[in-house]
Amino acid sequence: MMSVPTLKTDRLILRAWQESDIEPYIEMCADEEVMRHLSGKPMTRQEAWRHAAYIIGHWQLRGFGHWAIEHKESGKFVGRAGFFNPEDWPGFEIGWAIHPNFWRQGFAEESARRALAYAFEDMGRKEVISVINPGNTASIGLAEKLGERYLRDDEVFGQPVSIYGMSKEEYLAQ
Repeated sequence: MMSVPTLKTDRLILRAWQESDIEPYIEMCADEEVMRHLSGKPMTRQEAWRHAAYIIGHWQLRGFGHWAIEHKESGKFVGRAGFFNPEDWPGFEIGWAIHPNFWRQGFAEESARRALAYAFEDMGRKEVISVINPGNTASIGLAEKLGERYLRDDEVFGQPVSIYGMSKEEYLAQ
């Protein structure tokens, strides 16, 4: 069983998933606005549960994945952030999704910055990408704020996506 590292920021804890994260994750995945740019439609309860299992399993298969984000002060589930690189993916991707109760508080940026530091400084990654729906201006803005730049257009699961990314050199130059 793989041990998931715990990362901390001023306000957040990025940690292994727990059973108590599943209900707020199901709630988050049922939200039309959250899912509009991720899967295109809200997930059913069963789909969200299976997606959480996919995220947890990614850690076991790849040695990295998305952390559950916990709000330090309240202990509440904030969302998820971390890395994906499943079979046939365009590259080692950093991604994030925040529960609507925690929008517009800078938690996506805070968790993504900590995850990026981990990727480049602890994992020794040479490049990180973000696979973003071209209409998701908020995620494009965050990717650019993190220092990522537009790389190319691509297709994932038959859907057009924009690939943003940065090299370790670009990260270290910030």
